[in-house]
Amino acid sequence: MLIIFIILIILSAVILGAIVLIQNPKGGGLSGSFGGIGNQLMGVKQTTDILEKGTWIFAGLLAILCILSPMFIPKEAGSSSKSGELIQKTSATPPAAPSGNTGTLPGNQPSK
Repeated sequence: MLIIFIILIILSAVILGAIVLIQNPKGGGLSGSFGGIGNQLMGVKQTTDILEKGTWIFAGLLAILCILSPMFIPKEAGSSSKSGELIQKTSATPPAAPSGNTGTLPGNQPSK
């Protein structure tokens, strides 16, 4: 099920990117790139409306899929015990003392 969500997320992200790249920030968009063919069939206003609706639909779909996909990640019973063992191992061993001279630095001699 998780693989289906991943495929849907990638597909909706690619389609959303394509829709955004098709749009022209000055309002020409799809109708300007086909030399007026979109103007004759649907009109400029309808073309931009369709692209704007598609942007909102795919952005919402992408958000919903990203929010719902963690619910389908399989929970492994052994994973929590492994992390608990790792925490116990690291906290049980004290840190090693530094090797070499553990005295003070030459400029920081304690006052006598």
